[in-house]
Amino acid sequence: MTDVKDQKAALRKHAKATRAAAFARHGSAAGERLAAHGIGFAHPRPGAAVSAFLAIGEEIDPMPLMRRLWGEGHAVGLPVMVGRARPLAFRQWREGEPLDEVKWGIREPLATAAVIVPDVLLVPLLAFDTRGYRLGYGGGFYDRSIAEIRATKPVTTIGLAYDELEVDAVPHSDYDERLDWVLTPSGPRNCRSD
Repeated sequence: MTDVKDQKAALRKHAKATRAAAFARHGSAAGERLAAHGIGFAHPRPGAAVSAFLAIGEEIDPMPLMRRLWGEGHAVGLPVMVGRARPLAFRQWREGEPLDEVKWGIREPLATAAVIVPDVLLVPLLAFDTRGYRLGYGGGFYDRSIAEIRATKPVTTIGLAYDELEVDAVPHSDYDERLDWVLTPSGPRNCRSD
């Protein structure tokens, strides 16, 4: 376990530098290219509940994609932290509605916003591989959330990332949940073809 943890820490440092370079190279055009692809490749049902996220720092910006999803009639939400080592909750949100700022610059819908259980979960990441393993920030929030949703209903998981964040293999443990897809500016990648 310590070996995997050390490998993840080393990859995290490298991935942050790679992401910073990709952000500098592509800017807002990367988010627009995600939106151009949409999520139709994952065959969401009409009006599916989709949880996205608001970009922090050099993350790829999902806002253009969220605008497309609203236009297609999807209920879109954002993650909400409910406690350390706990799965995330998801609350519905539309652009222009107020947000609370919490830890690490994360902004969340107000507590009065409707709770959703996503049919499609858009996931931030620092690195990914072709098998759908992702490297996050180390808190395990998304792994716990994906596991909790998968235990109750089908959910399609789509990582959003710059193409440059693909690596040969992401170190992983038994609790790491695989993504179904990764959407990059160059297009979607099916991670569940095995």
